[in-house]
Amino acid sequence: MKPMEKKLTYLEAFKSMQCFLENYYEQTDSDDVRSLLGNISLDIWKDGSTGDPAAWSEWIECIEKVTNKKIQD
Repeated sequence: MKPMEKKLTYLEAFKSMQCFLENYYEQTDSDDVRSLLGNISLDIWKDGSTGDPAAWSEWIECIEKVTNKKIQD
């Protein structure tokens, strides 16, 4: 089955990943996943900045790797 294609903003993609991890945590009650979710919590302030600049920076790096095909499909 071919995956559906939809363009997301960086923020939408980040929130989608968080949602995926939250759902996984609810199913598994994994301490590791809970810890990861705590570490990547992202608050977007009214001025557009993030509550965790390090997590956001790492997220952007991952997007660049994927979109530049440094990570294989």
